[in-house]
Amino acid sequence: METDLKDIARKKAMLLASGPVMVREELRLPVLPSRSTAGPGAGSVGIVIEFEGHRVKKAITSNEGSDLELVKEGERYHLLLRGKVFLEDVKIRPTIFHSPEQAFFNLETECIFDCKFCTSRRLEKGITKNLTPEKVVRMILEVSKRPDFKAVALTSAVAKNPRATVNKMIYVVSEVRQALGPGVPIGVEPYIDDLKELDELRQAGATEFKLNIESYDPVVFQKVCGELDLEWIMHVLEQAVKVFGRGKVCSNIIVGMGETDENVLQGAKALADIGVVATLRPLRINDLNRQELEKALGRLEPVSPERMVSLAEREKVILEEHGLTTLTFETMCNLCTCCDIVPFRDI
Repeated sequence: METDLKDIARKKAMLLASGPVMVREELRLPVLPSRSTAGPGAGSVGIVIEFEGHRVKKAITSNEGSDLELVKEGERYHLLLRGKVFLEDVKIRPTIFHSPEQAFFNLETECIFDCKFCTSRRLEKGITKNLTPEKVVRMILEVSKRPDFKAVALTSAVAKNPRATVNKMIYVVSEVRQALGPGVPIGVEPYIDDLKELDELRQAGATEFKLNIESYDPVVFQKVCGELDLEWIMHVLEQAVKVFGRGKVCSNIIVGMGETDENVLQGAKALADIGVVATLRPLRINDLNRQELEKALGRLEPVSPERMVSLAEREKVILEEHGLTTLTFETMCNLCTCCDIVPFRDI
């Protein structure tokens, strides 16, 4: 069984490392594609592909030339890789907002910070369709009636200042919590500059917290997130565990910005030491962020599927040694699993 799971993880990693999936115009999809404004797929239109219980979100295109192509034979979908069957039986899963099973909203795309990998702030103005906190609440309550609805998740860029962003998030969380009651998990991913905001978010009804260190390599961090403070972010995460609990706080480490595997795992261990679970996210380079990334870091090598799987396996050992698991999370990326090889869920 372990060998089968590793083979599935390798295939998923190959999908994460590859380009968009070609979907011919005449092929009718069972669900509408969705457009992301946050995460690795920000700015792209994509679909969630599931195979053998594992899923990945892929950008789609109608242009010839992609290595991957989705085809249909009878009632079944297959995924071709360079013309040959790569995955024999795939399902196209619906998203609620941004993610399967979650109403996952990005409250702001404009940002006062300039992290070089981030594509959200480089999207066209108005791509969030004038989402107000009130409108987000209404949309969440509408989809909460769906049978596949499991959770709410909120992320945001920092449009004016961290306090203003947190205030918006607190409003949405509190309104949703009041309307839906105590049973719905709510994850939040704000940048905060005052520790009391952790308590305010928890008191409003948030159950999980995320703040990304992005890179544990201080040189890389300074080059790509020079306006932020890695030491402060680690301090916030440590305090967040006291507020939200072990196994309810997570943080992204982006892989592929010139750091070593040893540094990535040092970061995963440093996070685990304070009760935080790292999400190891392969860097996604596209036309929106390539110029800024290469200016800051030089030419970057794509993250190989082998590296993704190896790091996930080694992080799983670290988490086990610290009594942590991704299975305690009920919101955000560790529930979605579409963009990463997730220990305990994918491998």
